[in-house]
Amino acid sequence: MTEAVQTLDISPVGRVEGDLDVRVDVQDGVVVNAWTQAELFRGFEIILRDKDPQAGLVVTPRACGICGASHLTCAAWALDTAWQTEVPRNAIIARNLGQLAESLQSLPRHHYGLFMIDMVNKNYRNSPYYEEAVKRWAPFTGKNYELGVTISGKPVEIYAMLGGQWPHSSYMVPGGVMCAPTLSDVTRAWSILEYFRTNWLEPVWLGCSLERYEEIQTYDDFMAWLDERPEHANSDLGMYWRMGMDIGLDKFGKGLGKYVSWGYLPHEDKYNRPTIEGRNDAVQMPSGIYLGESDTHMHMDQAMAREDVTHAWYDEPGGPTHPFDRTTHPVAQNKGDFNGKYSWATAVLHSEYGHLEAGPLARELVYGGSHMADWQHKDGLVLDMYKKMGGASVLLRHFARMHEAKAIYRMMERCLRELRLNEPFYIKPKEQDGRGWGATEAIRGALCHWIEVQGGKIKNYQIVAPTTWNVGPRTGEEERGPIEEALIGTPIADPKDPVEVGHVARSYDSCLVCTVHAHDAKTGEELARFRTA
Repeated sequence: MTEAVQTLDISPVGRVEGDLDVRVDVQDGVVVNAWTQAELFRGFEIILRDKDPQAGLVVTPRACGICGASHLTCAAWALDTAWQTEVPRNAIIARNLGQLAESLQSLPRHHYGLFMIDMVNKNYRNSPYYEEAVKRWAPFTGKNYELGVTISGKPVEIYAMLGGQWPHSSYMVPGGVMCAPTLSDVTRAWSILEYFRTNWLEPVWLGCSLERYEEIQTYDDFMAWLDERPEHANSDLGMYWRMGMDIGLDKFGKGLGKYVSWGYLPHEDKYNRPTIEGRNDAVQMPSGIYLGESDTHMHMDQAMAREDVTHAWYDEPGGPTHPFDRTTHPVAQNKGDFNGKYSWATAVLHSEYGHLEAGPLARELVYGGSHMADWQHKDGLVLDMYKKMGGASVLLRHFARMHEAKAIYRMMERCLRELRLNEPFYIKPKEQDGRGWGATEAIRGALCHWIEVQGGKIKNYQIVAPTTWNVGPRTGEEERGPIEEALIGTPIADPKDPVEVGHVARSYDSCLVCTVHAHDAKTGEELARFRTA
């Protein structure tokens, strides 16, 4: 006999900007429908309207407390393309180094402080890995939790050498950067990286040398590596994989099967006179779209981006609109109507393919393609896993985040090697009117800024963050957003403690530490209160 549908309103679920609420319909112990609701209006686009063009360099890094360098990167490149500046190679390297340092610190912070806490949930007490999981990952008391959270502060010491502080630095400016590292700074940065590697990345995260881990090219290679030595199996990566398989994280969280990355890290010799059109051919970590159903890779063109406000609290005419053509007009009364408007997040779309998932999994799937130049970064491991495991899952999505630590680390080494300290870090630009676009990959996924300067002031400023891609509501065609779709089919073992919903949401990197309440939609009775992050 089919059970009646039970609706759970889970509020709030932590996310990178503001609060995320999730509503799920559960029937026969499985999620059959889902809605993601962004409950906080930020309004940066309105704040920046009519301001000095460089206001974005100060304002947008404060859009997020943990990925301000990513916003600063976008704001600087947006003005560079609008003003048609020349950016010296040292400045490109210094920007990339700051971006990478911020990304590297975020990996252990998210892993230990937000994601792995769920692995010690009481629902998994019968797992043979549970006792060890508690020893390692219990919040505040777990031995690896403490080490990981502590070590996460090391990479941003490198960022602070460039920007003077972290977060909320504004050292990246049109025409370059406002810093000139010394040989002493570079030497200290090398020592910090080496400390990070020898005290955590190799002995704890991977259980082997970077060189050995880099030999893994396929799913079969990975499984052989896992069984090769006890240190591999008992590393945090190996332990996560084995316990994740045991508790079924490979069985749910599939999602849309369509992925996007803007790519990042412009090459220091290929993007000195940046243009919107020339960016895809100049980034070391390639941009792209991956369509899983047809196994198709292609470049991502910003001209194809659209925002759909059908189910978002904005009063704007017409259908899906390119950000350059949007005028942000929030609705004053924002009562949730799940058949109408129910979120402050827009539905961010590709004009042809609709909703796309952003994040580390998307990046890694793009890196497995053949659509990029020979000199751009390639890595086919996660794509091979995706195909052999039957698509995405919570397990693979978080593995992709753990896996990319090696590439981030290696790119930081490359930046330090490529700096030429006797060459310029800044070339003064000429201010002018125009349209600009800056993009990067924040650790959580595809981030970009669009700016239009008219009469020496900001006429329009638009931001599309990774969270906007992933928590967006349904489209006008009623296609669910990425997290909404990923929740479908999620098993709920205990509706009074639906930790599985948390697994899915945090596999997309929800980053606010907050308390969640689960309520029965019919009676209003509080079923449970638990930590999501």
